[in-house]
Amino acid sequence: MPIYQYSAMDSSGKEKRGTHEAANEAELTAILKDQGMFPTSIKLARSVKLAKKAAPAGGDAKKKTEKKDSKMNINIQLGPLRIKPKQLTVITRQLAILLNAGLPLIRALRTLERQSADPAIKKILGEVATAVEGGATFSEALSQHPNSFDKLFLNMVRAGEASGKLELILDRLAMFMEKAARIAGKVKSAMVYPIVVLSIAGLIGAGLMIFIVPKFEKIFAELLNGKPLPEITQAVLAVSKFMQNHIFIMIGGIVAIVIGFKLAVKTKHGKYAWNYFCYHVPLFGPIVSRSAISRFSRTLGTLMGSGVPVLQSLNIVKETSGNQLVADAIQVVHDAVKEGEPMAPPLDSTKVFPAMVISMIEVGEETGRLPEMLETVADTYDEEVDNAVGALTSMIEPLMIVGLAVIVGGIVIALFAPLISIIENLGG
Repeated sequence: MPIYQYSAMDSSGKEKRGTHEAANEAELTAILKDQGMFPTSIKLARSVKLAKKAAPAGGDAKKKTEKKDSKMNINIQLGPLRIKPKQLTVITRQLAILLNAGLPLIRALRTLERQSADPAIKKILGEVATAVEGGATFSEALSQHPNSFDKLFLNMVRAGEASGKLELILDRLAMFMEKAARIAGKVKSAMVYPIVVLSIAGLIGAGLMIFIVPKFEKIFAELLNGKPLPEITQAVLAVSKFMQNHIFIMIGGIVAIVIGFKLAVKTKHGKYAWNYFCYHVPLFGPIVSRSAISRFSRTLGTLMGSGVPVLQSLNIVKETSGNQLVADAIQVVHDAVKEGEPMAPPLDSTKVFPAMVISMIEVGEETGRLPEMLETVADTYDEEVDNAVGALTSMIEPLMIVGLAVIVGGIVIALFAPLISIIENLGG
């Protein structure tokens, strides 16, 4: 029988950790509940130490073989096959339809495996089906592929197995993934458009300053006979010379800034600072904040509506939020709920979520319909994200046109201002 490591809450709210033998996670969950404990985390215990103790002493050749095997395993784990999110959404929807039609789980998995033309999907589904045929639960088989199935997916499948409504949970999960992908796509499109336009404008501006402006400088030197240039022209020529003489330093500086930014964002404080900036920056801030609230509400509502315990749901939402600002707020709520408090007051104290969301959650807790309220909040904020993206698109186009006109117009004026003086001299 496999050994599992678990974390659970007792009736007094204290966390307990330990190990226990069980046929599967569902059986261990039932055992812990019978003991008056509420499981928050269950995972297979590592068997490395046990394997080392049980292995007989061998010679150098055996040790080398073990080292080679471990290296092979490491190499396999470094480059695992992966199902992409869009593909996973389709597979989840298809699997829910097959199960709802009455097909057994193994047959449904084998059907999807045969139909798939993608080698990665075919191999992963085949391994999952083989593991289920060998006696593992569906969630245990999926947990062997963490790069394809995240904690949200696994916990919802576990909830479906425990409740006996796996096809309903998979249908709800597919719907969640479709809505989340749609909102993420809208946010990305809103962010990518101005970045692409500004990047192209920057390249064009750099080309003008490096290749075109120097030619005008020679013309001015020949025709003005030492007369001083207008200040705006002198400024443009100075920038042009700097870009010509220090082009590699500028490129190196840009690369260093990009690398430094990526490294800084990977740290907790750097990620928090960047998320805080994105959350409050004009124009883009409303889209980021509303999409984060929508993701939080829909994820938590989907998990709780599927039967996942509230503390475990909060942990999953925190890990999958993708926003350090929201994750810290959820941690505050988790700690308060762990002590027996309701969710709304600590959520209000974080000042991350608006009053409407707090009041909806409070009503949901009072009426016992929190998952439905969270779904309503998510739908509301999905619409607000759509409206914010439309407003940003209609606002940012004229702003970029005006900004580019000012930059290009400034360069043109700087170059043609001396020509007026040259024409006047020629006329005189």
